Amino acid sequence: MREYSIAAIPADGIGPEVIAAGVTALESLEKRLGDVKFNVETFDWGSAYYRKHGVMMPADGLATLKKFDAIYFGAVGAPDVPDHITLWGLRLPICQGFDQYANVRPTRILPGITSPLRHAEVGDLDWVIVRENSEGEYAGCGGRVHRGLPEEVGTEVTIFTRVGVQRIMRYAFRLAQSRPRKLLTVVTKSNAQRHGMVMWDEIAGEVSKEFPDVTWDKMLVDAMTVRMTLKPQSLDTIVATNLHADILSDLAGALAGSLGVAPTANIDPERRFPSMFEPIHGSAFDITGKGIANPVASFWTASQMLDHLGEAEASARLMHAVEKVTGAGITTPDVGGTATTKDVTAAVVEAIHSSNV
Repeated sequence: MREYSIAAIPADGIGPEVIAAGVTALESLEKRLGDVKFNVETFDWGSAYYRKHGVMMPADGLATLKKFDAIYFGAVGAPDVPDHITLWGLRLPICQGFDQYANVRPTRILPGITSPLRHAEVGDLDWVIVRENSEGEYAGCGGRVHRGLPEEVGTEVTIFTRVGVQRIMRYAFRLAQSRPRKLLTVVTKSNAQRHGMVMWDEIAGEVSKEFPDVTWDKMLVDAMTVRMTLKPQSLDTIVATNLHADILSDLAGALAGSLGVAPTANIDPERRFPSMFEPIHGSAFDITGKGIANPVASFWTASQMLDHLGEAEASARLMHAVEKVTGAGITTPDVGGTATTKDVTAAVVEAIHSSNV
């Protein structure tokens, strides 16, 4: 029996709903496979915890999480708590504290889900966006002085290090190398940002020499949005900075039909610390408690987690079940369906048990 310890942090908004659905899917996989066990421990950290304790998680939160094999994260954010407090109080300290420097966001049009792109069908949009996840625009360097006065100044310093850019470039090139098309697009804004972004371009060129079988090109981030919408078939693996990839991956999720189907893996490739897996759709307070949150992103995220843990069969079974369910039209309202979160979850569980994959 292979056993894994999973720290679940449902956190805010629809997070508890979709993480509960994902845990149900993991339990179903346990029963179907019979030789694997997922020991899930849930932590109540998030905005509700902040209201009670003045912090998003305890001071020893990272020490508590370090013993786990993986972290399964819901969403963070609340209308009555400033966004910078929720983000910097929970998600970013985990990402940075565990040096999860590779944020990996796959995008595909799933069966039964319609893309807003005309003529785009299953197979036409198959991307993986690699986001540098530890520095760049979200390094947290900067400050404010002379608050409230006319001469108030706020600075947000973007930090790029050679080691940081090299390691995310190598990760992206290796990932591109492992995919059938062996194609990588490097996204920067080096025409306007002539220091850090030019360094990105230069390091990309240096690292590319280590991967002669990978074809790569460069795009400015603004032109990239045009290419994603007009020529989606021309893209495969994409690497960009923390901010640029954050924005582009939301666009990618929307082009695939909904952010409700978009997953994320925050990876420490060296496996010194647990990696964290989360849907990218956010807390979605407008639908919290209505029972219609799309659990597909949470399932896909769980599939990424299973791959990371080395459970390829479980991962494949889960994604096969998800595609069978979406292909059958059992979908939530965000992608044009009428099913509830529980309906989709129950259908995925049934597909897991009935599948011969």
